[in-house]
Amino acid sequence: MANPHAETAAVIFLRRQLELLAHRKTQREIAHEAGFTNANMLSLMKVGSSKIPLDRVPSLARAMEVDPARLMQLALEQSIGKTNAAAILQVFGTPTTENERGWLNEIRDASDQTDPRLTTRSRTALRAIFGR
Repeated sequence: MANPHAETAAVIFLRRQLELLAHRKTQREIAHEAGFTNANMLSLMKVGSSKIPLDRVPSLARAMEVDPARLMQLALEQSIGKTNAAAILQVFGTPTTENERGWLNEIRDASDQTDPRLTTRSRTALRAIFGR
């Protein structure tokens, strides 16, 4: 099979993000920003003939303007399979995005680092922010 990873969630995500960036950046520019010496590497990942290298996830995420935690999760699933990736997440916890870490830091600051319990009242207030 020439493209064994073509239908993985990582490849679908990669293709979508490259399409979104196409009006501002070429694949060659993204590959260069991510530190790939071979600009063709991004094309190989996009069609699924090559996996996303785990050691390149941080730089690739920056170049592709995506959250590195999300890209790492997808790359892990692609690299070691969903079951193994789920086991790793079970041990280390769900990755948080940069935006989520911002919320968490604000909660810690607003509560004076008191580790507040999520109550029915606070859950209702939080959901109201999002219109839910």
